[in-house]
Order: sequence, then C-alpha cells, then structure tokens
Amino acid sequence: MKFRGRQQSSNIDDRRGRTGGRMGGLGGLGGSPFGRGGGIRLPTGGGRGGRGGIGSLLGIVVVLGIIWFVTGTNPIDILSGGSATGPSSSASSSSQLPTTGEEAELREFVGVVVKETEDLWSDVFAQQNEDYPEPTVVLFSQAVSTGCGEADSSTGPFYCPNDQQVYIDLSFYDQLRDQFGAPGDFAQAYVLAHEVGHHIQNITGILPEFNQRRRSMSAEEANAYSVRVELQADCYAGVWANYAGQQNLVEQGDFEEALNAADQIGDDTLQKRMQGFAVPKTFNHGTSAQRKTWFERGYQSGNPGDCDTFSGNV
Repeated sequence: MKFRGRQQSSNIDDRRGRTGGRMGGLGGLGGSPFGRGGGIRLPTGGGRGGRGGIGSLLGIVVVLGIIWFVTGTNPIDILSGGSATGPSSSASSSSQLPTTGEEAELREFVGVVVKETEDLWSDVFAQQNEDYPEPTVVLFSQAVSTGCGEADSSTGPFYCPNDQQVYIDLSFYDQLRDQFGAPGDFAQAYVLAHEVGHHIQNITGILPEFNQRRRSMSAEEANAYSVRVELQADCYAGVWANYAGQQNLVEQGDFEEALNAADQIGDDTLQKRMQGFAVPKTFNHGTSAQRKTWFERGYQSGNPGDCDTFSGNV
C-alpha cells in the first residue's frame, strides 16, 4: 500500500508508552481478532449520490465480541458500555512514545489509513447533506481506559460506542501476521477500516434501538444479528478499499492480503484452529466464506448502499 508522504489524520491519540487499567469492563476476549463494535442501520441500496446509502439507513442490531464461547463473557455488554467488572489499576504513568523507525512508520501508516477513511465517509455523508463526525483512533500499549471500561492488548482492536473511539494496540498486527496467518499492510488497513465501519454503524442510530431490543433476544438470536452486522462492517471495509484504489494507494497483491485476512478470521476457521471443530450457533462474526464475500462486494461496488446484509441470506 502506498502511504509514505501522504497526509495523516489529526484524530490519532497516541497513548503508547503509558499503562492503563487492568482488564475490566470489556471482558477478556483471549487474543481475538478484530471486529467488535456497535450496531448499524442498513442502507437500502441505490441511495442518493455516487456512494449512496447513508441517508436511507434502516434498522437492526447487534453485539460485539468475537469468540463468545472461548471467554464465557457476554460481548453484548460492550455495546451498552457495561461498567468494569474488576478494579482498575492505578499504575498509570506515562513514558516517552516509541521512537524506533519501524514504530514511527507504523504510526504514519495508521494516520494515512484513518485520513483516507475520513475522506471517504465525509464524502458519503456530504452527499446526504450531513456532516461526518470523525472518530478518534487511540493507539495504546498493554492496557487502556475507555468509555466502555478497561481493556488490555488481549481484547484486540475494538470500537467503543460510548466515546466513539477506535482502540488498537499495534502489537496486534504481529498477531495478525504470526498467529492468524494474515501478513501485509493492506490486511492491517482492513483492520482499521472494519472498526471505522462500526463507527458508521453506531452514528447512524441503531445502537440505542438494539439496547432496547436485545432484552428480549436469546443468545443465539443475538449471535445471528451480530454476524450480519460484522459482515456489513466487512463490506464497508471493502468500500474503503475501493476508495483507496481510486486514490492510487493500492499496489499489486494488496486486495489479496485483505481477502486472506477476511478468510483467516472467519468464525469457522478460528474455532477449528482453536478447538478442532466449529459450533455454528456460536458464530457472531461470520464464516470465512461470508467475510470474504462481503468484503469483496464492498470492494467491487464502492457503494455503501450495496452492503445490506440484513435482507435475505448472508
């Protein structure tokens, strides 16, 4: 991915070198891959303007968290900003931010990717005569305090709807490459674009509605809705990848890197890797085939209005 020398987002809060609280309100998600975030209103398709969809978003739901069966923690609590279940550590002090060349380059990479998501979604919202409220992306190391509780690196990248911020410990990219078999900078960009997709879902208004509806949902029903939401975030990441191509950021092999990442973090693939078999009723992010399909749909279309994962089968 071509990112060097490009404009970076000003909405990066670099908290690396500081220690936050101990793991609390987000629950221990066991080194899970990305994909937690708010609920979403769906585009009906067509929409006004070239990318369309935001102005006509309809409603339904969802939970976050990726492998509920591994942790025993109900990831839905994150959506409602559940309070921390354990005490926070007072160990806090800050030290200097990482300064190695590799760390500085990765920080630049994140800044460029986030800026491109801002440009894309600002354009989409402007076509509906609306302003896009840009999220802040928080970089942390080891642990962090959020509007949804305390989190640590094992949580993986996530979006907190309470403070409208994306959180990521950049060491996750090592895990994405080494543990999940998804190397490459465009796979890393996919992570960020997916979490920003959750921000889009949150600000379009479905989360308060879901917090009301979920009271009557079974765990299996919540998982099924979660799959549809996560697949839509994958599709939105694909829309961003299409936009990145228009901005001449995409290099040969980039699309394949993102598609491989989608394949490697499907619920079925993860469960088989971790326990040797898959339990479909516990899926809350979608199978590898589903994640690849919806990312590719967004990439081929470039239109958020084509990311309706709630109509028919997924």
